[in-house]
Amino acid sequence: MTMNKVTLVGAGGKMGMRCTHNLLKSEYEVSYLEIAPDAIKKLNVLGVEISDPEIVLSDADIVILAIPDVAIQAVSATVVPKLKPGAMVVCLDPAAPFAGHLPLREDLTYYVTHPSHPSVFNWEANQEMHFDYYGGIAAKQTVVSAIMHGPEEHFQIGDKLTKVIFQPVTKNYKITVEQMAILEPGFSETLCSTCIKKIRDGLDIVVSKGVPEEVAKEFILGHINIQLAVLFGELPIQFSDAAIKALERAEDILFKEGWEQIFEIDNIKEQIKAITE
Repeated sequence: MTMNKVTLVGAGGKMGMRCTHNLLKSEYEVSYLEIAPDAIKKLNVLGVEISDPEIVLSDADIVILAIPDVAIQAVSATVVPKLKPGAMVVCLDPAAPFAGHLPLREDLTYYVTHPSHPSVFNWEANQEMHFDYYGGIAAKQTVVSAIMHGPEEHFQIGDKLTKVIFQPVTKNYKITVEQMAILEPGFSETLCSTCIKKIRDGLDIVVSKGVPEEVAKEFILGHINIQLAVLFGELPIQFSDAAIKALERAEDILFKEGWEQIFEIDNIKEQIKAITE
């Protein structure tokens, strides 16, 4: 099946611009939609002209919704009715699809995809690749994707697109939308971002105690590097006995009993409700 006509909605936004840069280098026939004046100016600098949605949406094989979670429900309500039967709707985050914010049409395919972002353990050949922390420019990364609705064989169509907009991609893991929601926001944002934010807050406290900021920052970033390597099995060593005792003591102080409930589906739904409404 040839599905080559792509319409990118929100082409000048944060995620949209990353997609735009890569789609401009692709073999897809792409139309770009954007309404924000500043975003349109950025697109014009790249030589991108904004299309008429009434024309391109009805003819698109694939429509990418590169827009914020809070806007998905309103925007998709105007976009989806205009699509031709058999078209594919692509969301770049699982939150809104999992929350039921997409109008469902039985004759459309709904594909959800999201980058893992380059691993802290990546080895990259040069400075440009090394400092592509977000991904989609030069550093390799994996991706997670799901067919939310539609024939499973359409995963291959989405996979081809995913490997363009998030390039360079080493692997696209096929999972469910529910599993994607557990990973984000549950694992990556609710747990991981919160813990890392507290580490960053701790830096300010350490500096307030008189430790020079440069010293404290270098010290903790170095320790984070080796701690991650040990805990995630990148090094064939274990923490020292003293480090293990410090960790065990701190867990009781820092974490409430039952913190694991953040991974329960009802809790995931509440997390998503908080970020999409």
